[in-house]
Amino acid sequence: MAAYSNCSILFAIIALLSLSSITTSRAARSLLQLPNLPTIPSLPQPTMPQLPKIPNFPAALPPLPTLPTATPLPSLPTLPSVPKTTLPPMPSMPSLPNMPAIPTIPTLSPPPSN
Repeated sequence: MAAYSNCSILFAIIALLSLSSITTSRAARSLLQLPNLPTIPSLPQPTMPQLPKIPNFPAALPPLPTLPTATPLPSLPTLPSVPKTTLPPMPSMPSLPNMPAIPTIPTLSPPPSN
């Protein structure tokens, strides 16, 4: 039942697309068969209002004010040394058991051709 509904939806889409292309081609043909239409007069171009002029800035900027000099910061205290830590030795890992061999699957040769 689901296959029937999918097929009917697909058929409907194909039918709509084919009908729309028919009407589009008819409309294009009718537009091509129109007599010569009068030309549209050109519209006057809009004029842009005058933009305000940008004021001229002085060529050299005034010097920046100087900041008062700050007193030097005191140096940081020295940190105590951290004792070195040692890790205990890793325990030995048990060895993995041996895996049995995987048997091979025999292959059949094709029959001889005549």
